[in-house]
Amino acid sequence: MEVVRRYEGNPILTPEQVPYDCTAVYNPAAVKFDGRYILLFRVQRKDARSVLALAESEDGIRFTPREGFAMVPSQEEPFRTYEEYGIEDPRITRIDDTYFITYAAYSRFGCLVGIAKTQDFERFERVCLASEPDNRNAVLFPKRFGGLYARLDRPSYPGKPPSIWISFSPDLVHWGGSRCLLMPEEYRWDSFKVGPSVPPIETPEGWLCIYHGVFMTMNGAVYRQGVFMLDLEDPCKVLGRYEGWIMAPKEPYEFIGYVPNVVFCCGAVEEEDGTLKLYYGAADQCICLATARLEELVSLCISGGS
Repeated sequence: MEVVRRYEGNPILTPEQVPYDCTAVYNPAAVKFDGRYILLFRVQRKDARSVLALAESEDGIRFTPREGFAMVPSQEEPFRTYEEYGIEDPRITRIDDTYFITYAAYSRFGCLVGIAKTQDFERFERVCLASEPDNRNAVLFPKRFGGLYARLDRPSYPGKPPSIWISFSPDLVHWGGSRCLLMPEEYRWDSFKVGPSVPPIETPEGWLCIYHGVFMTMNGAVYRQGVFMLDLEDPCKVLGRYEGWIMAPKEPYEFIGYVPNVVFCCGAVEEEDGTLKLYYGAADQCICLATARLEELVSLCISGGS
């Protein structure tokens, strides 16, 4: 059964459609704000450094890019040092009336988790650099647990497969209580590494988490999307993990691009009817849209089968 359905007009945003020079637009965070859909996406410039840009839509399908960039590497320390090679792969989480952006800060020292915030998508303020290298793919939970913020991320350690961890913080700056939640499984589609895709989605059954898994082939990496479920009250507890993938490269725009064989989701918008709009980067080249029923993804986590 196909639970994720691609929009037949994909891709919805390409490098040719934005008002600035670049080689790729991809990996968009997504949110509904003030009645409009907002994408905050990665733009790879011709010097190979990445910045973040915005696009808006009334229907979640046809997007108009804004002029200029929303966020560029900072010129203020300590961010300047650790963002010198670019800022990448944003995610957006609303907590109270503030929208927090987690992103990858890339430099000669490796990749760190950066956190920024906005209330209007006009002005963006950096909060902190929130990890040691090498760490990326951080997503914040939209609720606190015992007064603590929580996040999922993907730290990397020599000799260990990149896995999904959870951490907690009283202030978004100081993090601890870290635990490993999900590791790559041998001889599976996600056997090389796993990482969070979109911020956790609250459901009556638990926190639905969409993640990416990587399988290495003789022709390079293949990026797919999967799902797992965490307990509502204790997000350190994994309730279920679907053994199969929910999405894998199969269209020409997912096979051919800057990095072939990639579907990489960074944004999801839940509609009132239970539909999820999933926004993803295809082949590190363009931005695409797919939809899924929330209850179907939850059911996969509970059943666990492939």
